Amino acid sequence: MKKILSRLVNHEELTREETKEILLNITKEAYPQEQITALIMAFQMRGITVDELLGLRDGILETGVPVNTKPFKVLDIVGTGGDGKNTFNISTCACAVVAGAGYKVAKHGNYAATSVSGASNVIEGHGVKFTADNDKILESLDKCNFFYQHAQLHARAMKFVGPIRKALQIPTCFNLLGPLVNPSQPDYQMLGVANLDQMRLYSNVYQKLGIRYTIVNSLDGYDEISLTGDFKVTSNDIEKIYSPAELGFDIAGPGEICGGAKQTKEDAIEIFDSVLQNTASQSQKNVVIVNAAFGIKTIEKDKSIEECIAIARESIESGKAWSNFKKYVELNS
Repeated sequence: MKKILSRLVNHEELTREETKEILLNITKEAYPQEQITALIMAFQMRGITVDELLGLRDGILETGVPVNTKPFKVLDIVGTGGDGKNTFNISTCACAVVAGAGYKVAKHGNYAATSVSGASNVIEGHGVKFTADNDKILESLDKCNFFYQHAQLHARAMKFVGPIRKALQIPTCFNLLGPLVNPSQPDYQMLGVANLDQMRLYSNVYQKLGIRYTIVNSLDGYDEISLTGDFKVTSNDIEKIYSPAELGFDIAGPGEICGGAKQTKEDAIEIFDSVLQNTASQSQKNVVIVNAAFGIKTIEKDKSIEECIAIARESIESGKAWSNFKKYVELNS
């Protein structure tokens, strides 16, 4: 590690294999905590490269609990988090809408870190019992097109850096890894990022991974399509800035898509359910529809975004999204 730190101090870059080996050694407790802290801060101050991030990803997946979703091809919709906007669980709700429309979704997430309610809080709040049992996962994908993977059951390596990350109290390169370590290694991923620098980084990462991807960023700083203003989309096929009006949506106010009046987990669950039950406010419903639509577009590259919006809307308004989610809860409680 001394040689690695010396190279980083001299602004050298590490290879993908080198950072994978570092991660594996961290799980073997081969380094003192002080050196790991120095490593993390060196990456943070210089900015981590694509290959360095991929190496850490490879190490986490190799030491974790994998999920085999074959014969299905699955989608994940996820945000990087940390945007400080405290919205309700838009990406998780969008996943339920996409599953209601008949597409296979393997959502990956965790408890809240910086927001009121994380994906795991909402899913668990419905009575779901988390599992890493692969047969159960395949059964759920087969019967209701959806399964939720709780990160703590899979990414075993994260516990070795957890105390350091908590003590540092700032975002680090490990915050960037969450979207990349879905144990099912999805065929399709839609990712929300908080800024355009992250968009460029992840775009290069996905190109190296060779998967179908869509990355979105609301230009006012949301790590999802918030409909509070213009947003940028980049994918395997396009790079474009959209306005809500261009897609037939009204502008949403920030307060209309937050996690509830009292900002509690119960508020978040209530909003989540109301969207799927088609009783939510228009802004809450629209923001889920547009995120679900770009998720569907990631899979259905030949469909127009307008067609994908119509599919997402129908999933909610027909009752399919809610009935399918209830089926998932019953199967996994």
